[in-house]
Amino acid sequence: MREEVQDYYGKTLQSSDDLKTDACCTDTNMPRHVKTALTKVHDEVLTRYYGCGLVAPEKLEGARILDLGSGSGRDCYVLAQLVGENGYVVGVDMTDEQLDVANRHVEFHADKFGYNASNVEFRKGYLENLEDLGLEENSFDIVVSNCVINLCQDKAAVLKQAYNLLKPGGEIYFSDVYSDRRVPAALINDPILYGECLSGALYWNDFQNLAKQCGFLDPRLVEDRPLAINNEAIKEKLGNIQFFSATYRLFKLDELEPACEDYGQAVIYKGTIEHHPEAFTLDKHHFIETGKVFPVCGNTWRMLHDTRFKEHFEFIGNWDKHYGIFDGCGTSLPYDTEAGSNNEGGGCC
Repeated sequence: MREEVQDYYGKTLQSSDDLKTDACCTDTNMPRHVKTALTKVHDEVLTRYYGCGLVAPEKLEGARILDLGSGSGRDCYVLAQLVGENGYVVGVDMTDEQLDVANRHVEFHADKFGYNASNVEFRKGYLENLEDLGLEENSFDIVVSNCVINLCQDKAAVLKQAYNLLKPGGEIYFSDVYSDRRVPAALINDPILYGECLSGALYWNDFQNLAKQCGFLDPRLVEDRPLAINNEAIKEKLGNIQFFSATYRLFKLDELEPACEDYGQAVIYKGTIEHHPEAFTLDKHHFIETGKVFPVCGNTWRMLHDTRFKEHFEFIGNWDKHYGIFDGCGTSLPYDTEAGSNNEGGGCC
């Protein structure tokens, strides 16, 4: 299957228009500063983009970022602008054709961004074998990935190695495709369905459990949208299985608890993160307005206090008293099943 995927993304697909789903419609709610960064990315890089989400989290200045499945380099070149000249971005991909596009424009982008030297590099490798690339453990602030982990057969290996490469308090911030139930084996072995990021998708609850097993103890859903299947033959094969594009953030924080526990704590956002003066969105259920006291569970407290976000919040309370489970901690399907029900919905750009 690995060779099938390499051929599909290296030879079969020539642009995002060749895909059979609306997975690449990711620009609808794109922040203005990210849109501005995209205008500086080379056209050839943009046309070979196959992502399903936006992997540009907050507070990136000076960060060291690893992009898993970097493809033609679109996200890397956007992130290179957001981390600045003192930050660094490493892209990893297994497809020669995609890496050729990415590497062809390294100097173009350094000149375009006004940097003395490029702050991006690309390496060929398999995401299941990151240890072969000589990357230092505990050396990255953030790991990103855009619609690629579903293409890996050993997803646990990818998550475990990403965990090892992250600094304590770092995070994986990534978009991928998930299903509302487990995909039958017969569909998993279909190379077209696999290449389209469908049959390799994890059932959402299996993903939650896998992430926890790999050390990411409280996965947080940032945003999601249902995927539209534009090919009738593929629709027929899939039957009633629903697929979703979803963005998660997974923190490397060893003290997180299995559930959201209430210690009577709260935070106040100072409004000091660049491009986010009015509010900070930690995840789908934590939209924290500037200056407002916002009650949080113990895990959310740690995600803000023990990470790069600490200086941007005031913290109220401590760990002296436990009040039970935090209200709203549920286990049903976390995704919105209709386009438009999650923020602005899943409309195409």
